[in-house]
Amino acid sequence: EDLMAGTLAYRRLSTVVLSMFASVALLLAAVGVYGVVAHAVIDRTPEIGLRMALGAQRGTVIRLVLSEGLGAVLIGAIVGLGLALPMAYAIQHLLFGIEPHDSATFGGAGGTLLLATLLASAIPAYRATRIDPLRALRAE
Repeated sequence: EDLMAGTLAYRRLSTVVLSMFASVALLLAAVGVYGVVAHAVIDRTPEIGLRMALGAQRGTVIRLVLSEGLGAVLIGAIVGLGLALPMAYAIQHLLFGIEPHDSATFGGAGGTLLLATLLASAIPAYRATRIDPLRALRAE
């Protein structure tokens, strides 16, 4: 067992370090999406206020804000998937136990990114529903 643990120690360390980098990258992506969507909500406050003054429901406003955040991330995910497939074949000799075209891996990574985007966009979407239409219209 000690010999086996010593043999796998480098691979385990590499896996832990890569997992930490991936987690930090996911966190940075979520913070970036939050910042962009929050800024867009601030810029569109008069428009959102007008929509709410004309009778827009909270669900409509939430969908409007969430679609803005998800739209950019979906485009990025599609481009990333298009680049990741050929790169997976290029590093095929480094992959152990999975195929380069493993749909569970790509689906899990894309799903995690979409979930992080939904969570990052949820706060600005909630704040957009709290906009007072009168204040928003007066601010313009």
